[in-house]
Amino acid sequence: MSTLSLRLPNSLHEQIRNLAKEEGVSINQFIASAAAEKMAALLTEEYIEKRAGRASRKKFQAVLKKIPDVPPEEQDRI
Repeated sequence: MSTLSLRLPNSLHEQIRNLAKEEGVSINQFIASAAAEKMAALLTEEYIEKRAGRASRKKFQAVLKKIPDVPPEEQDRI
């Protein structure tokens, strides 16, 4: 584990302190979780963009053709 010195505006520090207390976690744990959530969101976006780059309309159409042509069930009707 590493140590990070972080400068925060007093108002942000106070809000983090209050939220961490409400959640029953330390400020360190709260900030680590927040950083992990942000990182996951950014990496997910990157992953989806890479997957989209490998997309093939031909393969998509082939998969759609496998769907049976039947009317929707009662609960699925609009």
